[in-house]
Amino acid sequence: MSEPWPEPDVVMLATPPVRRSTTVRAGIERTFDVFVSELGAWWPVDPYSLGGSARVRDLRVEQRVGGRVEEVWDDGTTRAWGELAAWDPPHGFTMSWLVTPVATEVELTFRALGPALTRVDVEHRGWERLSPEQRTASSIDPDGYVGGSYHRGWGVILGELARHVEG
Repeated sequence: MSEPWPEPDVVMLATPPVRRSTTVRAGIERTFDVFVSELGAWWPVDPYSLGGSARVRDLRVEQRVGGRVEEVWDDGTTRAWGELAAWDPPHGFTMSWLVTPVATEVELTFRALGPALTRVDVEHRGWERLSPEQRTASSIDPDGYVGGSYHRGWGVILGELARHVEG
């Protein structure tokens, strides 16, 4: 008689990252610089921030490994979005994303397609760290990650970046 298969302690199913891209009609240096230096001028704080347009006065990136990405409110309060884990201007950066119930990770990559054309890719990963309930919880859009909220959101954000850089 054979021995039964042992029960696994934990079964972790991979949860796919959110991947979005855009092409910007500008050079890589300009596109990267606008993303990190002018974040507060183009990022759609309604609805993609913690304080919304009623509170948020600026968004900033401390441009170094360990630097914070944060929003600044009208009373001077700061709310962290994450911390830079990798910093490689003008090719990209990776940061923790603290806006989710459990920290996830966002990687932005900038690739020159020509002297005045840049592809920007975002990969938002680490969703398996969230419980099934947290992945389906409402965020900006109903049904959270599972319902495509982050996929749609990153599409809107990259579109705003392209419009601002090109505008």
